[in-house]
Amino acid sequence: MTTIRNELPEDHRQVEELTKRAFWNVNFPGCNEHYLAHVLRTKADFLPELDLVIEADGKIIGNIMYVESKLTDENGGEKTVLTFGPLSILPEYQRRGYGKMLLEYSFNKAAELGYEAVVIFGNPENYISSGFKSCKKYNVTLNGDIYPVPLLVKELKEGVLDGRKWRYKESSAYEIDEKEAEDFDKSFPQMEKDYKPSQELFYIYSNSKMN
Repeated sequence: MTTIRNELPEDHRQVEELTKRAFWNVNFPGCNEHYLAHVLRTKADFLPELDLVIEADGKIIGNIMYVESKLTDENGGEKTVLTFGPLSILPEYQRRGYGKMLLEYSFNKAAELGYEAVVIFGNPENYISSGFKSCKKYNVTLNGDIYPVPLLVKELKEGVLDGRKWRYKESSAYEIDEKEAEDFDKSFPQMEKDYKPSQELFYIYSNSKMN
């Protein structure tokens, strides 16, 4: 039986531990996503209503967290949108549909709360099957009219991003103190830092943009 529910305070450490296991050595040697999960809960932009865990086999196997970010149009008008991350699934449960299940549940809940779009930085290969499209298709840019390859957009309400040029500003909640993250990790079971091919893919996407 699979259950999705809100994270509870007593789940925090378990979620941080599974987040470390999910991201360890994936994007770079080691990871800091478990520290990010820890500090996001304290941020003003954090949305407890969209802090969700998924349970299977009688245990928590995944988590997703959301914050509010901003889109600004050419006339200075602002739209509040959602950004999620980390999205974590225990390695032994990955590629079995649990992440997509958690995403779809969170999208429905976000729409019920009145949110109209989700904007993330992510690997397109992981998210296009959940309805995300290139930022360029929605005319969503960063400062300097940059269209990064990993900047992805999903409308929760069709047509809400109506062709205007939008500039995306990610929540400052994602700004991480690397030293604090390193110190935080010392309280967790230690894992060996290593190279994986996924790190090269992360580097390529992180440094790619469209004209």
